[in-house]
Amino acid sequence: MAKNTPNSPDFLAAKAELIQRRHALRAEIREQFADHDDPKVMALRNRLEDTDDWAVADEWAALDIAQVSRDVRELAAVELALTRIAEGSYGTCVDCGRPIEPGRLERLPQAARDVECQQLFEKLHASGGTPTL
Repeated sequence: MAKNTPNSPDFLAAKAELIQRRHALRAEIREQFADHDDPKVMALRNRLEDTDDWAVADEWAALDIAQVSRDVRELAAVELALTRIAEGSYGTCVDCGRPIEPGRLERLPQAARDVECQQLFEKLHASGGTPTL
């Protein structure tokens, strides 16, 4: 990242990519719920369609639907990255404050930590699941 400002070319490109990913994740989540006939899933789907309330993510995760849970976690990471762009802190590790490697951000625009801090975070929070962002 060349400059830590929300209007820099790197930030604008990352923001556009993150917004596109947010739309794709929301569409995937809607699609995953479209064919379920479980009453709980149908109620959550209807709530989402009626209100566009993405706070139902906690309820989805509680249903233990692996793909939806993964998408919800990624959507949350994308939303946090967009917040960091707006605040001007995008591209800076949330743990140590060092710049996140540009190549890492190119591959994973929602990355919140540099590689070293992410590895430490995953060791400390290992639960046998998929690595966090």
